[in-house]
Amino acid sequence: MDKIEVRNIYKIFGPHPQRWLSAAREGMSKEELLERSGHTLGLRDISLSIAAGGIHVIMGLSGSGKSTLIRHFNRLIDPSAGQILVDGVDVMGLKPRELETFRQQKMSMVFQRFGLLPHRTVLDNAAYGLAVQGMRRAERNQRAMHWLEQVGLSGFEAQYPHQLSGGMQQRVGLARALATDAEILLMDEAFSALDPLIRHEMQDQLLALQARLNKTIVFITHDLDEALRLGNRIAILKDGELIQDGTPEDILLSPANDYIESFLQDVNRGKVLNASHAVGERPLTLTMRTYPAHALERLAARGYDYAAVLDGKRLAGVLMRDDAQRAVNEGARDISRFLTDMASVPASEGLDQVLARLLRTPAPLAVTDDQGEFLGVLSRSKVVELVTTRPNGENGADASGAAPIPAEAASTHAQGQAESRTGQAA
Repeated sequence: MDKIEVRNIYKIFGPHPQRWLSAAREGMSKEELLERSGHTLGLRDISLSIAAGGIHVIMGLSGSGKSTLIRHFNRLIDPSAGQILVDGVDVMGLKPRELETFRQQKMSMVFQRFGLLPHRTVLDNAAYGLAVQGMRRAERNQRAMHWLEQVGLSGFEAQYPHQLSGGMQQRVGLARALATDAEILLMDEAFSALDPLIRHEMQDQLLALQARLNKTIVFITHDLDEALRLGNRIAILKDGELIQDGTPEDILLSPANDYIESFLQDVNRGKVLNASHAVGERPLTLTMRTYPAHALERLAARGYDYAAVLDGKRLAGVLMRDDAQRAVNEGARDISRFLTDMASVPASEGLDQVLARLLRTPAPLAVTDDQGEFLGVLSRSKVVELVTTRPNGENGADASGAAPIPAEAASTHAQGQAESRTGQAA
């Protein structure tokens, strides 16, 4: 279900935006609009659906319009044209008192520069939104203290902002936003001013809180690694226009154009993609009750050296062709006694970890879901293809048409070439 729906938003900055709206709609460039009118195109025809209970990242370089867009959601900025619906209500139709209540109760905002009041204690800063709502001191302090504990600031409530590190100040800002119990958090470059290590810790903190709270979070950043780590979906803007909106996997595996490709050049794909993306397409599977002769026949027909064996939906082991032949020779009624253990990885395991395991052993590797049910056999060639860096926007290929392969993955790639005869789909 969509929590926020943005429909055909235009924003033109200048004294007479309506005079130039039709020109923007007809495609006049940002540069030409500025030259001819002195007006600046902030956003052009942005439509976006933001689902409830997820983190939707809006990213882009400086001047892309990302901060302008997020400020439309709570009407800190009004659009030149278009609609913004929150829970089906058009925010543009709210009267001043309704808008005030909407900002106090529906949305909270966390800013890049913390936005703390220097003359108030940490506790008073965390309780500030509740004070604005008119909540009694004892109740608001109790609630603010709870959220300070949730963000790891218990014991610092009597301190002042200047006595805290940058990361701790941002935690106060996060506690203040959470204390109002707003359904939506708007986070505008919230971690950008922090040192890399502190920034990573704050990302961990946000993900841990989100796992418990399931808020709707709109997170602004210019950092693709941060976007890929946090976002359930990512919208990428350029010069006020929406270039691509999709899951992190969509962005990585199907970039919309060269501009998106340029963002991806230095991304560690192995930390974003996981084992589920590298499952072979058509693995050969048998069951515990398969007759040995039938198993041997199916292995021979495909030219495979082994097949995964299932007990219901769970992996029981792997049957090698030599063991299937031995079962036939011994006159066995099923293959259960002839299985070899088969290592497995959860579907959510990152490909960087999977690749490390593949480099240690040539043995087949199964992929299982959260309930331990068998999903398929890992394709070594897919792993290498997915984690390989793609320079200059090319589809993983050099001038010869071959995918560039890291040296440490070369042996895994070679093994991948033989998958068609070893029971995995290449």
